[in-house]
Amino acid sequence: QNLIIRPVKIRLQRHGRRKRPFFWIVAADVRAKRDGKFLEQLGVYNPQTNPATIELDVDLAVNWLRNGAQPTDTAKRILSYKGALLKKHLLKGVDKGAFDLEEAEKRFEDWLQEKEDKVLTKAEKIKKEEQEAKEKALEAEREVNKKREEANAPEAVNSDDAEDQQSDENAADSAEAKEEAPQQNTSDDQQENKK
Repeated sequence: QNLIIRPVKIRLQRHGRRKRPFFWIVAADVRAKRDGKFLEQLGVYNPQTNPATIELDVDLAVNWLRNGAQPTDTAKRILSYKGALLKKHLLKGVDKGAFDLEEAEKRFEDWLQEKEDKVLTKAEKIKKEEQEAKEKALEAEREVNKKREEANAPEAVNSDDAEDQQSDENAADSAEAKEEAPQQNTSDDQQENKK
């Protein structure tokens, strides 16, 4: 039998539209194009979210790593983040007889639980910072509105005073007109009587 050995890389394959990428984590032949043929999809990485979304089949990734697949730098960081490299290391310890498979699984689960707690803490921290930023923006907007109202208030008072003065002048003019009107009427009546 002729055994064909192909050098395999675990790398990212870009998808998504312009300026909004997400990536498939794939095991691919070294000679294949970046977005070309691949042997198997291991997971998805989306850097657009905060924190980044990573879905990875850890057992499948460990299987490829144990069979000699070499991860790229970015893929290595992702595999480390999700615990695939740790699991590979633990399984190597099982192979050497340092501890049994149950102990390896227990250690991996403990690490995974600790990692999930850290991720949740980070997500809560991000949410809290966003809430604080919103509150800060609202407070700044309230202050700006308050300053606007204070700036407009003296003009309103001055315009009210001007309106009061104008209404007083109008009232005075109308009172004078009323006083003159009866005098004119009486003078008109006197002229008619003379006729």
